[in-house]
Amino acid sequence: MRTIWKGSLGFGLVNIPIKMYSATKDRRLDFDLIDRRNHARVRNKRVNEKTGEEVPYNEIVKAYKYEGKYVELTDEELERAEEEKNTIIQLDSFVEEEEIDEIYFKKPYYLSPEKGNKTGYGLLRDAMRKTGKVGIATIVMRGQEELAVIRPMGDALVLQKLRFMEEVNKTDDLELPHKVDIGGAQLDMAVELINQFTTEFDIHDYRDTYTEKLMKTIEAKAKGKKKPTPKKVETIPTKTKDLMAQLKASLSSNQPRMRAS
Repeated sequence: MRTIWKGSLGFGLVNIPIKMYSATKDRRLDFDLIDRRNHARVRNKRVNEKTGEEVPYNEIVKAYKYEGKYVELTDEELERAEEEKNTIIQLDSFVEEEEIDEIYFKKPYYLSPEKGNKTGYGLLRDAMRKTGKVGIATIVMRGQEELAVIRPMGDALVLQKLRFMEEVNKTDDLELPHKVDIGGAQLDMAVELINQFTTEFDIHDYRDTYTEKLMKTIEAKAKGKKKPTPKKVETIPTKTKDLMAQLKASLSSNQPRMRAS
């Protein structure tokens, strides 16, 4: 794996030199945009919106619009603003992981110790595992401050970015049911149906079947074969008055569905 960040992980007065690696990879197929007339690549250009001319890369700078005017910022000014947090991840507090709602979690990264610094790394990992706590920290990466949680996973420490509260939209504008007026029998049947489909979660039971099917379509077209057109699946919502009948039918005829394998 390629190192994407180097610095230190600090808690109290302890500093542990670390390297950061991406813990996930993108499964989406990478499509190119082409001109269908001759299959030439279509590329984006950086164009000056006033002159229409392409702008050389070395003439492009970062700027912020302040009171109607742009203020340019140099790389040195950006580095000074993030100087301290750009080199250290300081664990400011430790919390129960269950206290963090899953909606706040973003991309995960692996942290590994630099050579000769495995003891401090292992000490922090084992102490968090023993207490059941996770660490909360902030880090500046690529010119942006990020909130993060650090937790043990097997022998590794994982840093997972968190959304700030302002990044999560509130549900106030959604038309949501505050309370559902149904009979107790319907609720009991729905609970029973959930229990019938309840199993232990195993990530190995799931895979990206959409990408696999898309890849088969690409391979077939490349070989000049035509794939059959799939039938359109129409989903009909269950009406309120039919809920009881559908719940009964589900309980009597359905066994738990097999997972993708």
